[in-house]
Amino acid sequence: MDKRDYYEVLGVSKSASKDEIKKAYRKLSKKYHPDINKEPDADEKFKEVKEAYEVLSDDQKRSHYDQFGHTDPNQGFGGGGDFGGFGGFEDIFSTFFGGGGGRRRDPNAPRQGADLQYTMTLNFEDAVFGKETEIEIPREENCETCDGTGAKKGTQPETCSHCHGSGQLNIEQNTPFGRIVNRRVCNYCHGTGKEIKHKCSTCGGTGKVKKRRKIAVKIPAGIDDGQQLRVTGQGEPGTNGGPAGDLYVVFHIRSHEFFERDGDDVYCEMPITFAQAALGDEIEVPTLHGKVKLKVPSGTQTGTKFRLRGKGIPNVRGRGIGDQHIIVKVITPTKLTEKQKQLLQEFAEISGADQKDEHEEGFFDKVRRAFKGE
Repeated sequence: MDKRDYYEVLGVSKSASKDEIKKAYRKLSKKYHPDINKEPDADEKFKEVKEAYEVLSDDQKRSHYDQFGHTDPNQGFGGGGDFGGFGGFEDIFSTFFGGGGGRRRDPNAPRQGADLQYTMTLNFEDAVFGKETEIEIPREENCETCDGTGAKKGTQPETCSHCHGSGQLNIEQNTPFGRIVNRRVCNYCHGTGKEIKHKCSTCGGTGKVKKRRKIAVKIPAGIDDGQQLRVTGQGEPGTNGGPAGDLYVVFHIRSHEFFERDGDDVYCEMPITFAQAALGDEIEVPTLHGKVKLKVPSGTQTGTKFRLRGKGIPNVRGRGIGDQHIIVKVITPTKLTEKQKQLLQEFAEISGADQKDEHEEGFFDKVRRAFKGE
C-alpha cells in the first residue's frame, strides 16, 4: 500500500515551521500511543506519525523528502535495487565484463553487529529529572559453546569447497551477447567463505544464540518525547571480530495531569476565585521543584499569564533550565447561597453605573464608528 504524504499524516502544511511540526507530533503521538489508545489500528497510526516526524523534523531528510517524496532517487541504479532484471550496477558490470569490475568483499573481514532499538515509556517527572534504571532486551550473542564459530567443539569451520573461500560463485550464462559470467553470493556458505561440516549442538551452526540481557541505562534529565539515547556497544555482536552494534533507546513520555510541556518550558492553569482576581491575593502554586508563592495583583483578568523563571525543565544538553508559565482562570461559582446572591446583587447595583460608563459606552462608540467607517 502506498504511503501517505508525511505532511498529511501530521496534519500540517508544507510550509509548517519546526515548532508546528513538533506540536502536531506530540498531539498525535499521545492520541495514538498503544498504551493509551486501544483501537486495533492505533499501533500502525502511531508508527506512521513517528515515521513522518522523524523525516520532517530533520532539515536534511525534509529537504530530500520535499524533492523526491517517498521515492529513493538512488534505488535501481547503484543503490541496491534491481535494474532491468539485474542486481544493480555491480552485477551489470560483472555480467558484461567477465566479473572483473566489481569490488570483492572479503567474507572473513570484521563486520559490525546490527543496531537494536528499545522503546521506553517514562513518567513525566522521570523525564524531567532523569534516572538510572535497568532494562532487559532480547538480542543475539555469540554462542559460548563454540565461541561463535558455529562448529562443534573440537572442530573448526573449513574453507567452502564450492566457492573456495571467496563467498561468491561465478555462474556462466549464454545470452544474446555471448557467453557471460555472472557473480552471485555462494548459496552453500551464504557468503561467509566457510563450511561447517560438524555443527554446534547449542546454536545449530549459526554461532549465535538468543538471550535476554539486562542493561543499565542512565536517562539524562530533560529527555523529551520522541528523543533517543544511544548506548554504545549494546547491540548485536559483530562478525569475525568486528565491533558490536549500538542500542538506541527511544522515549515516550506520559502526559501529566497538571503540567504541559513545550520544549524546556512548562505550562499550567491555576484556578482563582472572582474575589482573588478582583482584590488581588498571594496564592500557592505547585511547580516541578516544589510549591512557591505567586502574587496575583488586583484586577487580574482570566487568561493572564505569569512566568516563574528557572522553574521549568533542565535542558537535556545542559543549557540551563526552562521557565514555568501559569495561566490563571477565574472560576465563576455555580452554586451560591442566598447571602452570596444578595451581596453580589448589591455589588452589581453599586458598580453598574460605573461599569456602564467605563465599558459599555466605550464599546458602543466603537461599534458606531465601525458602521460609519470612521
